[in-house]
Amino acid sequence: MEVPSEVVNDNDEEKTAPSRRRGEYVLTIAVTLLVAFFLKTFVVEAFRIPSASMENTLHIGDFLFVNKFIYGAETPKAFPLTSIEIPHFRLPGLTQPHRGDVIVFEYPGDRDERKPQRTVNYIKRCVAIGGDTLLIQNKIVFVNGREFLLPAQDRYARPSDFLPRESTAGIFPKGSSFNPDYYGPIIVPYKGMILDLTNGAIEQWRTFIEREDHRVEIAGDGVQIDDAHADTYTVERDYLFMMGDNRDNSLDSRFWGFVPKENIVGKAMFVYWSWDSSVPITSIWEKISAIRWSRVGRLIR
Repeated sequence: MEVPSEVVNDNDEEKTAPSRRRGEYVLTIAVTLLVAFFLKTFVVEAFRIPSASMENTLHIGDFLFVNKFIYGAETPKAFPLTSIEIPHFRLPGLTQPHRGDVIVFEYPGDRDERKPQRTVNYIKRCVAIGGDTLLIQNKIVFVNGREFLLPAQDRYARPSDFLPRESTAGIFPKGSSFNPDYYGPIIVPYKGMILDLTNGAIEQWRTFIEREDHRVEIAGDGVQIDDAHADTYTVERDYLFMMGDNRDNSLDSRFWGFVPKENIVGKAMFVYWSWDSSVPITSIWEKISAIRWSRVGRLIR
């Protein structure tokens, strides 16, 4: 009589089927979350516009997708769902940031703040890159001696309230005679650029140098960086100068300084959804009528 090599009890199969299905569900969810995490971290991420600093290019209530791999995506700086910092690095990008790009980046901190208290993402237009000389005269932006042409949808809320060489409190850099409408000339720092720290210039560059992870002290009439006397400083990173298209309602590089390229999150691509965010979600029909269909799918330029 032939003895079967394996015997399966129907009751046993019925008992194990639910547990097998649960395992399949868990695996499917885990893979889905892993793929979503990978896409969000390295490929594309969704953002919402909460302020009017980029009007009329972007409106409050716009939802947009940001290309994270074009400039080189960065691995997470902290363990997911915690503030525990972990080693991170940036992948090679397809291209470098260009003048005119609308970019999402991590806020570098207030003008005199070495490190921001929390991570906040901003979106502005890049108007100048490392090595460029920027000058603003009566609200008109010049880069390397040529007018930086703004998009047709840019906004000016009012004529200039300032005079040339009229210093404004809170303007960057500290101690300069700049104001939002008459700014510069100033060179956007780049890796290898040498800064002259004599003649009181250290007060303008102290926070900048500290953000590059150095200790700055004034010793008598001289400057010490990391306990060594220094008359100059060699910049260690490349930087961008960022401004909002709504020039009179934008806190940008004029107020808090240059943005390191390492802070870049990605390039804004297109608006995938838009509605009037002032309408409460509880007012269903009003919220539906507040959808801006004409903006859905609009490329960001």
